[in-house]
Amino acid sequence: MTQPPPGLASPLPRRIEEYLRELPPATAARLLPTLEATLSKDPNATQDQLFAALHAGLAEQDALPGDQTIAGSSYARLKLGLGDAQPGDEHIDDALYPPDAGARLNTTPPVFRASMTPRPWDHNPVRRLWRWLGRRAQGGGAALTPRGGAQPEAPRSKTLGPAQVRWRWSGTLRRLLLIALIIAQTVGATYLMSAVLPYKGRHPLELASLTLYAVLFAWISAGFWTALFGFFVLLTGRDKYSISATAAPDTPLAPGRNTAILVPICNEDVARVFAGLRATYDSVAQAGLRDSFDFYVLSDSGKADARSEEVGAWLDLCRAVDGFGRIFYRRRVHRIKRKSGNIADWCRRWGSNYQHMIILDADSVMSGECLKRLVQLMEANPNAGIIQTAPKAAGRETVYARIQQFATRVYGPLFTAGLHFWQLGESHYWGHNAIIRVAPFMQHCALGRLPGSGGLSGEILSHDFVEAALMRRAGWSVWIAYDLPGSYEEMPPTLLDELKRDQRWCQGNLQNFKLFFTSGLHPAHRAVFMTGVMAYLSAPLWFLFLALSTALLFVFMKTEPTYFSQPYQLFPTWPEWHPEWAIRLFAGTMTLLFLPKILSAVLLIVRHKVARPYGGRLRLLVSLVIEMAFSALLAPIRMLFHTQYVVSALLGIAVVWKSPPREDAATPWSQAIVRHGGGSLLGLAWLGLVYWLNPHFLWWLLPVAGSLVIAIPLSVWSSRRTLGLRARDARLFLIPEESITPRELRWLKANMRRAPHYPDFAEVAREPFPNAMLSLVGRHRATRNSKAQRSLRNLAEASARRDPATLGENERNQLLLDASALAHLHRRLWTTPDAHPGWFTKTD
Repeated sequence: MTQPPPGLASPLPRRIEEYLRELPPATAARLLPTLEATLSKDPNATQDQLFAALHAGLAEQDALPGDQTIAGSSYARLKLGLGDAQPGDEHIDDALYPPDAGARLNTTPPVFRASMTPRPWDHNPVRRLWRWLGRRAQGGGAALTPRGGAQPEAPRSKTLGPAQVRWRWSGTLRRLLLIALIIAQTVGATYLMSAVLPYKGRHPLELASLTLYAVLFAWISAGFWTALFGFFVLLTGRDKYSISATAAPDTPLAPGRNTAILVPICNEDVARVFAGLRATYDSVAQAGLRDSFDFYVLSDSGKADARSEEVGAWLDLCRAVDGFGRIFYRRRVHRIKRKSGNIADWCRRWGSNYQHMIILDADSVMSGECLKRLVQLMEANPNAGIIQTAPKAAGRETVYARIQQFATRVYGPLFTAGLHFWQLGESHYWGHNAIIRVAPFMQHCALGRLPGSGGLSGEILSHDFVEAALMRRAGWSVWIAYDLPGSYEEMPPTLLDELKRDQRWCQGNLQNFKLFFTSGLHPAHRAVFMTGVMAYLSAPLWFLFLALSTALLFVFMKTEPTYFSQPYQLFPTWPEWHPEWAIRLFAGTMTLLFLPKILSAVLLIVRHKVARPYGGRLRLLVSLVIEMAFSALLAPIRMLFHTQYVVSALLGIAVVWKSPPREDAATPWSQAIVRHGGGSLLGLAWLGLVYWLNPHFLWWLLPVAGSLVIAIPLSVWSSRRTLGLRARDARLFLIPEESITPRELRWLKANMRRAPHYPDFAEVAREPFPNAMLSLVGRHRATRNSKAQRSLRNLAEASARRDPATLGENERNQLLLDASALAHLHRRLWTTPDAHPGWFTKTD
């Protein structure tokens, strides 16, 4: 016991005094008479009784049985803990139920349920053909309909207008042209490659190498022609099929909040997420569009600390911008199907209230004008199902990320415009920074599990390509608004972080190949599936090609020549090696790889001095040369990792999908050695083998194997933020968003600097105001004496005596999600004599 506070005749237990210090001084002084009355009535009152009396005084009501008094004071504690007045405080009661024991902090609007049911996958063409033959034999219809029922429903305008007919025919002709160019270029290059080889393609190893070379060259050729036609589109500035030209910027939006902006998150950096959300919201408000959008933060976080911080960040944001009734927060308990399941859950609960939804990533920022343009374009094109923007990468400061930002900012427009040129209304959807028409998405884009077992079955991981394909199958077009400004995202800060992301994408894209033969898909989207597969399958094919080339060198140098390789051959085949031809072929291949990058710089220079935001012409060219050398060094490293990822996915090895890092954290040497050490040893052994076979061929392998050897220091040094800042000071790898930072990105940085400390799970359990906030959000079980409620009560009782660090995430979430359990834990921490001191260790 300690000395009593002034005005109190008897001393208070230490914990009760400490609790009073957590309250505002005026409130603590107001509660002293209540505690005095309790002690006067019963001088031996227990700490538990005093704690109940304190909370009854806070709620200004009589003490209730058990934990009900603690829960009943939540409303009063929350109001006391708001601190300085904020614009939204006058509307906070709109989100709160009446101040009693059953008060709730309403983080979501009322639910208006609708159905969103996936159709069974019909991706076996043999089975479809067999069913069709069966119907033919029985005299049935000849149509190859999906197994789940009738043909997909067409959009509201079933009769195509002249403009739609034109772009569809144009798209078909353009893709035929692309295929012809790729085939012609690949045939010519493969013929020249066969002429370079000693046996002119007659040796089995040469034949295998030529086959791989043809596949890889076709892949390179597709990228080359995509960039080349994108260059001409941007150079001329004329694109009659641009979706952005279909609505005037001053077109008024339809009245009402018809568009929801969704931010799905999962164990993210909470301060970064809500700083970006506020930047977007403030831009919407500046554009006078607050009454046109609702915002939803959809949390799939499994960490109790993250969930606690998210609620605090949501409340702070709503208070700061008067966002109650406009900004909502939903934390999902049953976290199935990852991001696609999170979006589907929102669609079933609230999707029917909106015509459109705009999907953002945790690191996305969009301007109010960009959001307005997306809605205008969607309203001007009633047959459009998805319109995808081309996000610009910005905000990172490590040298690796700055080089990648520079590359995507300089080269990205060419490739994005080229994709639009070939695809038109059968375009990509990248899963974020895009607007979607809600009704057809709910009707046609629900994703069922892929049948079978192994790593390529189960839940669909790369959902965005599949959703675009299903939307197009149903008759709705999918567009890329490649020239729409105001859409931003962030890059991975280090090479290893990018490779971790690539492992998730690799498995998802390989998985999508199982859907290649799904009934009813448009050929353009089957091609999208194939490009997704080739983005990663090209790595093991390249590795195998290099391995076969090394084996061919071994055969050529260490075995007797084969002069008669064909039956009944009359004249010998003299093996010939023409290095000058090989050099020409190599130069031609490098031209396909690097010419688009050079054209990108030319485009920036010739278009009205637009190179200035990139540091000027000289620094732009220097940055371009360094980036090309850097990307050439990274290519073999990525090849090796992607090969591992493809093999792992095909073997069914599970991949843990975690949220990418949102901060600039350097790669430690120990981690780089572990991740790159095997590749470095492989590169050294490879160089040694080729040197032993023929030292003259070492120079051909050095760009590949040499990159593997230096991967460790390259990965570490490129992750340094200090080097990135020095490069920025030298105006290298500069992008327009750094030269003249858009206001939304300035607001993002300012919001990050001003971000307060949000309470974690231990603070929610211990401190009065965070506990009140999460208690008001938690569930209230109707039957307090149920078995589940008793189990949670026992868990709270035991947790108060345990070190909070020993609690598992499942235990923490059980306590966090139940208001009664959280109130009981709060009560026991302050009244149990043997409560673990770890609960009272405060963090900064």
